[in-house]
Amino acid sequence: MAHPLIPQIIDLATPVAEDLGLEVVAAVFHTNQRPPVLRVDIRNTSSDTSLEDCERMSRSLENALDATDIIPDAYVLEISSPGISQQLTTDRDFISFKGFAVIVTTSEPKDGKFEWSGQLINRDEAAVHLNQKGRAIAIPRQLVTRVQLDDHG
Repeated sequence: MAHPLIPQIIDLATPVAEDLGLEVVAAVFHTNQRPPVLRVDIRNTSSDTSLEDCERMSRSLENALDATDIIPDAYVLEISSPGISQQLTTDRDFISFKGFAVIVTTSEPKDGKFEWSGQLINRDEAAVHLNQKGRAIAIPRQLVTRVQLDDHG
């Protein structure tokens, strides 16, 4: 069942998206997570949806939500796009998508696994850091072959 705030959130997000040449496809509020995660899926109406579209929507919608106080408590806003399975490569990507669900693929197993998923904390000189259900995981950078947004997360 959709969260009761979703219709209000979509009503607020739709004109914000339209001003940016985007369209709101769906919204989900995961209140079982701490802090809760509001995920809004968008689509660019004239071209492929880019990471920049997600960043622009994130900034604009965050300002609009803060101004209305629809969601009174702390939450995490995630903007994503169906079909965007972009890899994160630049420092800017890793900063922009902090808190987003990602999948990290390694060249050799770490603790017996080649694939790790969780919320991106950051990337530093030594490792890619993930939050996996409240546990911080550090995956050595020399093992990391790919980091991409997890569109199922």
